Amino acid sequence: MKRDAFTLEVFRNLVSSVAEEMGVALHHTAFSPNIKERKDHSCAVFDPEGRLVAQAEHIPVHLGAMPETVRVVLERFDLQPGDLVVLNDPFLGGTHLPDISMVSPVFHDGDIVGLLASRAHHSDVGGLAPGSLGLTRDIYQEGLVIPPVLLSKAGDYNREVEEFICSNSRTPREREGDLQAQAGAHAVGSRRLADMAGKYGHGPLLARFEDLMRYSEELTRLALAEIPTGNYSFTDYLDDDGFSEHMIPIRVSVTVSRGRARVDFTGTSPGVVGPLNCPRAVTLSATYYVFRCITGEEVPANDGAFRPVEIVIPEGCLLDAHRPQPVCGGNVETSQRVVDALLGALSAALPGKIPAASYGTMSNLAIGSAPGGTAFSYYETIAGGTGGHPLARGSSGTHAHMTNTLNTPIEALEYSYPLRVKRYQIRRGSGGSGEHRGGDGLEREIEFLENCRVTLLSDRRSSGPWGLAGGGAGKPGRDYLVVDGRASRLPSKCTFDAGIGDIVRVNTPGGGGWGKKKVSPKTPRRPKARGS
Repeated sequence: MKRDAFTLEVFRNLVSSVAEEMGVALHHTAFSPNIKERKDHSCAVFDPEGRLVAQAEHIPVHLGAMPETVRVVLERFDLQPGDLVVLNDPFLGGTHLPDISMVSPVFHDGDIVGLLASRAHHSDVGGLAPGSLGLTRDIYQEGLVIPPVLLSKAGDYNREVEEFICSNSRTPREREGDLQAQAGAHAVGSRRLADMAGKYGHGPLLARFEDLMRYSEELTRLALAEIPTGNYSFTDYLDDDGFSEHMIPIRVSVTVSRGRARVDFTGTSPGVVGPLNCPRAVTLSATYYVFRCITGEEVPANDGAFRPVEIVIPEGCLLDAHRPQPVCGGNVETSQRVVDALLGALSAALPGKIPAASYGTMSNLAIGSAPGGTAFSYYETIAGGTGGHPLARGSSGTHAHMTNTLNTPIEALEYSYPLRVKRYQIRRGSGGSGEHRGGDGLEREIEFLENCRVTLLSDRRSSGPWGLAGGGAGKPGRDYLVVDGRASRLPSKCTFDAGIGDIVRVNTPGGGGWGKKKVSPKTPRRPKARGS
């Protein structure tokens, strides 16, 4: 039975509230500041076939990759009531190792009515460097790889699996608390979805899931039909992979016709030595995100919204990582550049509707204890400026595109870690010039109160985010280590040791400007009156 748009919107919000409530439970009960303060987590609801039905407004790079994770779990397990699967393998639908996923089934009267999935960024899962985001050459240097395994079986929580995961982290107590908070979020979501099944009944609930997905598919096709038929291409670049100075091209060609789109990444760089290789699930996620942006928020985010978009990713390229390639930066940096390249291509199809490039990097900063010190692990992505657009200037100091987190409040950061924030301000003048300027980036200085090991994983340090319609590029980011008052420039991707009193300074890029800057005509000067 096909339902009217009003009924579908009500149902959409009802199902989305299940994922939203899971997220609230998770961030309120988590131990680590990265989850409880920055809300670096995501939750979603799937039908029994593993198709996305609804999601919370969490992290785009998490959510778009989750369907691959759920599909793998369904292939490997005959799920029963009370089961809870945990995994983080980037080559099985994951993003990078710190992002630990959980998947659980929901049953009602003996029948499975849906699946719940969550993904949370745990601030350390082992590896070469604190934060599990080092300058690595293979996946095994990045931390513990967790294959799909039952954390709970028939409701019996497996402490041995939990202990195994926690024992591979520099901060095991924090991991224990975050894992249990994530499992608790699934218990909350399970009760809510089971209540819905009790209200509607098994068959009618699944029929509503299908109606909602068809509704999204129809709306997406209508939105794509508004784009002029044609082929649109663009190439953007990552600065380097941390081991060479060569820029890394990401090329995309978008063909739009009759309410469908074909996205082809042929011409993109092969895989690289450093950790910028991007799991296929992350590439899909970044692509879906862009099309969600151009089709509009009125289209419910679910499997139906993805159906009109065909994605071609050449085997073995940068965007199709294979074991044992390192991938920790593919999730956070390469995904941002995929978005930039796609928006660049679509700017030719939709002139006057696409913004200039945003800051284009998550400017990842991970700080942990040096060997022999008190164990801790701090992780944060630092915001920048968004691109100017046809209606207004860009925003300053905000997270954009594939990240949707908050910052860590200074009070929480200084309470939790042996760190002191010396400066945190807008980087004035870093946005690109134009009729509508790009937003400005941020400047953040952190002083080390203990000997620390630090990782910086960033990009847009060689060239700034591009402008559009005649607007200027945003300023590239700049990073420094300050020792005894002397500042030394840091490479965009590096791991280094710092001493007590040293300071790391991160200056993030501003967004590109939009449109040529208008010059006000000069008012003619009146001739001076002659004196008598």
